[in-house]
Amino acid sequence: MEQIIALLDPLTSDMLLQVTVAALLGIFIGMERSAAYKTAGMRTYGLISMGSCLFVVISHAVAVQFIGLTNFDPMRVASQIIVGIGFVGGGIIMTQEHKIIGITTAAGLWVSAGIGMAVGFHLYVLAVFVTLMTLFIFTVLWHIEIKIKHHARSLYTGKSDLHHEEKDDI
Repeated sequence: MEQIIALLDPLTSDMLLQVTVAALLGIFIGMERSAAYKTAGMRTYGLISMGSCLFVVISHAVAVQFIGLTNFDPMRVASQIIVGIGFVGGGIIMTQEHKIIGITTAAGLWVSAGIGMAVGFHLYVLAVFVTLMTLFIFTVLWHIEIKIKHHARSLYTGKSDLHHEEKDDI
């Protein structure tokens, strides 16, 4: 019964909402990545965004609890999230047949972590805007890149091969 009462507490409800919003925004980005047949998809993006939010929410709650007792800066936690995501992203980037792959996925995960942190700091409008911008970059700009590559290839080689173009990580 105490757990149910704790869920109804406005502070706890707000934290649960933050983590949920962060997860959903990450999942939206991951949906596009799944549709593009990328390894990191809905689950990865959702977990990264939600986890980042979780760490920010925890650091904020701890800072409020210990205000005046210790010097605790929630931004230190945020900076370490960025370092941790850099480590994850570095593991995704590889070379394959003289081609670098995974950079876009790594960058997307990095942005997804930022979205989670934004939600954790109650910056909902910013988080939603960045989610939409990320989806724009992943989808609309991909189509523009394909056309640019096709045009450049036809100028360079004198022939067109648009039908064999794959959705690369650039």
